[in-house]
Amino acid sequence: MKIKKNMNNYVRIIVLIIFALIQISLCAQQNKNLPIKLSLNAYSFSDLMMARDSHGDNQQVYTLFNLLDWCATQNIHALDPTAYFFPTYPEVPSDEYLEKFKNYAADLRIVISGTGIRNNFASPDPEVRAAGVQLAKDWIVAASKMGAPIVRVFAGAIPKGYEDKWEEVAGWMIECYKELAAFGEQYGVKIGIQNHGEMLQTAEQCIYVLDAVDSKWAGLIVDIGNFKTEDPYKDIAKVVPYAINWQVKESVFGIGNNVRTDFRKVVQIIKDGGYSGYVPVETLFVKGVPYDPFKLVPEMIRELNIAIDEVYQ
Repeated sequence: MKIKKNMNNYVRIIVLIIFALIQISLCAQQNKNLPIKLSLNAYSFSDLMMARDSHGDNQQVYTLFNLLDWCATQNIHALDPTAYFFPTYPEVPSDEYLEKFKNYAADLRIVISGTGIRNNFASPDPEVRAAGVQLAKDWIVAASKMGAPIVRVFAGAIPKGYEDKWEEVAGWMIECYKELAAFGEQYGVKIGIQNHGEMLQTAEQCIYVLDAVDSKWAGLIVDIGNFKTEDPYKDIAKVVPYAINWQVKESVFGIGNNVRTDFRKVVQIIKDGGYSGYVPVETLFVKGVPYDPFKLVPEMIRELNIAIDEVYQ
């Protein structure tokens, strides 16, 4: 009996040691000082966040505060809260609201890794461009108040009648970006120019614009699903030196394409290009396909974490 009791004690001690080693290993894994960290782009929850309560006072059904709570339950430590999910957009919320949002995220230990607006700097109408610049400036100030380091801006669609005048339209965009970069510097907020598959469809077009802007306060938000080229991976690799933020999507070949992104390949490109910072993920609704961001986002983050572990091991 004494031998059996001693054996049970030994087994218990061994189990405890193994458990402790597992915990140490997990802690070390979680605390790895990797150069990239995943974030969530709030647009993954676009339909839900745009929904309003039709039976009450037209309030949001699901708010950015709700999304922060969910991120905390999923161990997602950074969020890009798209500006048009704030209840007052396009107007900037009150300072009290921004402070509350900033503090709520901080209490949950969630970093606000960027935000973004809608604009059209490719419009032939200078008033449309000027309105977009002012909107961006308003949200640069808001970003500085809530601790977001980047404000995403678009280029705009190729205007009708200018299909063969890309450089002329790009010139309008560059003028807007230069003004915003100078303004952003005053507030410590960078301008993130996103390749959205419109005026900016290739790596060469993105580099042309960024070289012309020529400011450390402007960079590229690499939307891996919006390079309209034969091999988007090559374009992604070319623009990594210009990247200040990302949108990693299910397919590099665009919305609805059933060829899934090779996440390991993308992470390897990011590593080879020397990028460090946040890498937000964005899942998207595809017509005719059941969409559940509460399921798809964790799955995508899990796949990316596996790829990160393999590449940065």
